[in-house]
Amino acid sequence: MTASRTCTVAEYLAVRLEQLGITHLFGVPGNHLGPFLSTLHEKTKVRWVGTPTEGGAGQAADGYARVKVADAQTALGEQGIGAVAVTYGVGAFNLLNAIGGGYTEYVPLIAINGAPTYEQWLNQRAIGLLTSHMSQRPECNLDVYRQVTVEAQAISHPGLAPSQIDRALTACLSHRRPVYLEVMEDVWEAHCPAPQGRLKRHERPLTPRNKKMLDAAVKACVKLVQDHRFDPILWAGEEIDRFGLAEEFEELVRATRIPYCTTIGAKSVISEDTPGFSGVYNGKASNPDVAAVFQNAGCRIGLGTWATSKNLGGMMSIGDDWAVAAHEGVRVGASYFPEVQLAEFIPALRNAFVEEFGSGHFAADYYAEAHRAGLDVPDSVAAFLETLTGGPYPKSPTYDSFFRHINAFLESQTTEESGRRTTPFTVISDAAFALIGSMNLRMPERASYVAQNSWLSIGYSVGAATGVGIGRRGAGKRPMVFVGDGSFQETCQEMSTHVRQGLNPVVFVLDNEGFYGIEQMLVHPCYFKPNDAPPSDGADFYNELLPWRYEKLAEVFGSAKYPMHGVAVATHDDLAALLKKIGEPNDPINRGPILVRVGLSRHDYPEALKYKIQENCPPPSAAVLKEKVA
Repeated sequence: MTASRTCTVAEYLAVRLEQLGITHLFGVPGNHLGPFLSTLHEKTKVRWVGTPTEGGAGQAADGYARVKVADAQTALGEQGIGAVAVTYGVGAFNLLNAIGGGYTEYVPLIAINGAPTYEQWLNQRAIGLLTSHMSQRPECNLDVYRQVTVEAQAISHPGLAPSQIDRALTACLSHRRPVYLEVMEDVWEAHCPAPQGRLKRHERPLTPRNKKMLDAAVKACVKLVQDHRFDPILWAGEEIDRFGLAEEFEELVRATRIPYCTTIGAKSVISEDTPGFSGVYNGKASNPDVAAVFQNAGCRIGLGTWATSKNLGGMMSIGDDWAVAAHEGVRVGASYFPEVQLAEFIPALRNAFVEEFGSGHFAADYYAEAHRAGLDVPDSVAAFLETLTGGPYPKSPTYDSFFRHINAFLESQTTEESGRRTTPFTVISDAAFALIGSMNLRMPERASYVAQNSWLSIGYSVGAATGVGIGRRGAGKRPMVFVGDGSFQETCQEMSTHVRQGLNPVVFVLDNEGFYGIEQMLVHPCYFKPNDAPPSDGADFYNELLPWRYEKLAEVFGSAKYPMHGVAVATHDDLAALLKKIGEPNDPINRGPILVRVGLSRHDYPEALKYKIQENCPPPSAAVLKEKVA
């Protein structure tokens, strides 16, 4: 659309979305939203993607934004922002959960809420007349969204609309977090000044005071390494992904050759083929070999890492031999350096390490020195990572054997382009056992893994797969989803959007006999003790699910014209046969989405969570053992 001297408010917002590089708007329509959607369709190239639920629309926008940020297509004017539109009250409150997740996890989202007309609001104030979706609190939607956005605006005056819209969108760009725009229905078609220029992100300037603090933080990190055996390990976190700092982090790793782990939320922030990759560190829930490498290092340097329960996995604090740069500050041991930007800190740290220790210094002797110090660390990072891939497999899948099998399949699908390995899949993991199981998948390509690691809204992965699939359709990347049965029951209907949009994700539903396994593990882990232990306290009734025949949903959502396939997998032979078909692009099963029900035992759990049983379930007493023998 060519901007004229004036335009309608609907046109103004539509043009701004297009200028930001947004190609798809997700949502559920309503009469208050109708004028805007019609304008968007007629005046821009932004396409509407209707979803069954507002929560699913928000999750799709979240997934879309994450991959767009990671792909950094700034050359095309794309800023990596997701957008979602709903209608007032019932729609906005349904969307709130997804926007809360975006706020917590630093995902830039624009939430658009079509509200009742200004005339209706005047009636409500004067005589208390309520129309559809209104409550007696006129600002209730706005007030709620102010808690989970960096800018929230209610637009009732067309003359003020441009400044309100631009203020919110600029805040989204600059803070990389959600914003909220509530627009009254009769304002959409009112005229206002046309857009002028383009919106830009405003970065915080580096002042002399900031530079002094930055230099002090870098100097403290150098001293930390000097004071702790000269064998650091890096811990890459979520902010590297959210702030587009993957290249800077990779340059640090390659220049210094310091080994590195990632958090789950930063998994695949750079290729896991990068020299020095040492796995995903997740506290007590880490693979034991990964934990040994991480914990036996002289010191640990977290870059963009968040202190969440899923990143620390049962560890409640960090120690004096740590440095963590996140949330606009750097902590080194007991010292804290505020207002240090990660984008400035990573390159400065690289330069300081190279100057102080030399280029590639930490590659040659890291493990040799560790062994001389009597530390039990693997001779080769690659050796223990290989143990997470392939067989032998038991007859029936367990969580761990299933993900080893998937790991082997993903490895078989990897190809090499321009000296780098690439994968045809983007893995999207849900919360709970799926997240713990998938964290050790080997992802050779940058930004090939997506998960909510802090907010942990169950069912997120199914809706997010819509946005990931659309956002990466042109790149030929296929979503591969891992989701528990309880999580899937929250958002299963979002698979109809996959069918409707011509996407072909592979969705593995991990069905442990209709059971919230992670909740049982968190409340009463002794349920999972082996059979030769004293009798468990039983499964808690509230963790029971109604078992579904998930694969039959393919008959509900699919058709001859728009196919979807459902498969039940009970053995590793079943899984191998299915993966062989998935790996052959011309097999008919790859036309449309594939829904796979993976049968697992209710008493099974990922081995990474065994520590919860060991810490909470003491061994049987001598009297109990004697009674059992008798």
